[in-house]
Parts: sequence; C-alpha cells; structure tokens
Amino acid sequence: MIVAVHQPQYLPWLGYFDKIRRADIFILLDNVQFKKNEWQNRNRIKTAQGPQWLTVPVGYKYPQLINEVTINNTVRWKHKQRQAIFTNYRKATCHEYLEGFFEDIFSNSWEKVSELNIYVVKKLVEVLGIDTPLFVASELGEFPDNPDERLVAITRHFNGDTYLAGIGGRQYMDLEKYSAQGIEVKFQDYQHPEYDQLFGEFIPNMSVIDLILNHGDRSLSILGGE
Repeated sequence: MIVAVHQPQYLPWLGYFDKIRRADIFILLDNVQFKKNEWQNRNRIKTAQGPQWLTVPVGYKYPQLINEVTINNTVRWKHKQRQAIFTNYRKATCHEYLEGFFEDIFSNSWEKVSELNIYVVKKLVEVLGIDTPLFVASELGEFPDNPDERLVAITRHFNGDTYLAGIGGRQYMDLEKYSAQGIEVKFQDYQHPEYDQLFGEFIPNMSVIDLILNHGDRSLSILGGE
C-alpha cells in the first residue's frame, strides 16, 4: 500500500497529479502551516507574454494553518482569473473542456483557501480520470507535530508499507524514522513531458489546466508520459 501526502494546492502542476496517480491513498495535508508566496494560493498559466500568475488573495497571519487561512473576497480575484483563462485559452483545442469546473470555482463563495483547494484537487482528479482515493488530514484525527513522525503516523493509519515522497524530500527527511516502523520510502522523480501548447515554445511547470485545455481527455496519458 503506497501512501502519499501533500498540502492542498491551487490549480496544481502536472507532477502533483502524477504523485496522486502513483499512490494507492493520497492525503491532503490541510492542517500544517500555510506557506506564503508558494503554491497554496496561486499557480501559473501560459500566455503570449509568458507565464502569468493566478493568485487567490488571502488574509494570512503567521503562524496560521492552511485550513485556518481565509480568502480576501473584497478583491475581485474570481472575475480577473476567469477573464485571464478565457482570453488566453479561447483558441485552445479543448477550451470548453473545463467549462463546468471553472463555473463552479468562480460562482461559489469560498471562505477558506483550504476548502477551495480541496475542491479544486478533487475535481481535477475526477476530470483527469485518476481513481486514487483522497482523504483530508484534518478529518482523520490527531497526528504528531514532528513532520516525519506525522507522515509515519498517517502512513500507518492506512496500513501503508510504502511512503511516496517528493524528490526534494531526500534533503530533509529522517529516513530512519520510517524504516523503524517498517515503511519503505520511495521518491517521485517526475519527468515533465512536452506537449502542444499555445503561444510558441514549450514552457514546463504550468498549472495542469494548461495541459487539459490543450489536450482534453488525452491529458492523463500525456501527464504519465505514455
């Protein structure tokens, strides 16, 4: 049983969904500290001028957890993002593929960034056709504060024998804590595929919506390098 854990992100990149599809169980870690200026409230799309940020404005106060951070709805972020996506993808081959998804995002009233992100991840997993079960960490009970001990406990909670980590985990994980509990650690080394995009030369590491709007129901096979 392979378990993977990651903070809920906004419109994540391809590698995030590759990690989900490689796992047997995936946990959205919403009860750890929010990281400002990372990927928990923003991501990028491709435009004729290069990458453009889509940012959800938040009212973050250190050291709030992700599931405590509110969205600043006094800013017209939904209108701005809707226009940016329409303007830059209206000529994409599958520009209507996520129409219902965007309608749900930009029509609903979101109070917490975690609620928005969890919805976004779950819906995009469904759109892509990934069948890995998703769980929300804050709904599972209490776990240790130590990062490695927390991940060990979550993995054991699901009777997992393997923890799938991001490649960067090699630099900071205490692997002895996993092996002591009989858990093997594997590292995801995602090889980003090239695919047809609008606006010339390929730019990697965009939000997965860039792939989906260009390739529709072929997106999962492209994402997986097939």
